[in-house]
Amino acid sequence: MRIGVLTGRNLAAFALSASLSVGLAAGLSGCGKKAPEAAASSAAPAVLASLDATPENAPGTTLTNAVVQLPTVPGHPGVAYFTLSQGSGPARSLVAVHVDGAGKAEMHENTMKDGMMSMAPLASLPLAAGQSVEFKPGGNHVMLFDLAPTLKAGSVTEVTITLDNGDKASAKAKVLGAGEPVAGGGEGMGDMDMKGMDKDMDMDHMDHMKHP
Repeated sequence: MRIGVLTGRNLAAFALSASLSVGLAAGLSGCGKKAPEAAASSAAPAVLASLDATPENAPGTTLTNAVVQLPTVPGHPGVAYFTLSQGSGPARSLVAVHVDGAGKAEMHENTMKDGMMSMAPLASLPLAAGQSVEFKPGGNHVMLFDLAPTLKAGSVTEVTITLDNGDKASAKAKVLGAGEPVAGGGEGMGDMDMKGMDKDMDMDHMDHMKHP
């Protein structure tokens, strides 16, 4: 009789213990599943906000039609062209350009005076909301110095512009050989164009170009 009572108590204790174990395991399993989901849910907005805030995503600013053209003679400057648009937001100014594979990039403007073409460095360029500015053959352009041998015709590099407030915008740029046509602008500035400009530009500027 005593053995039966003890057995019953043992069975009851075992059942209670098993029930508690199952409940505890279910609770831990539920916590384990919900915690990562909650963490991911709360982290997602922060990640998106961080991406939106990066300088490369300048709000309303787009960089398109970017190309880099190589010189005919190695060691001479190359040139970059692109279109920059400010779709919304306050007026800004373009203050710098960087091209992967170029030791130095310098904005220039071409002007015609008394039938003579001259070229001079351009420190900044206004960019009004809702407008675009073009860097193209015969107009504003970016001279590229100290070109890396990795820049070859048919390859792709990246152009990054910087605005006066520090915002940036980047775009992939196809690398063109000397004399290849530039979309919307005919042939780029090959060595022939450079030689023609050599006669018209003052010697100080030519020295600057040869020794950036």
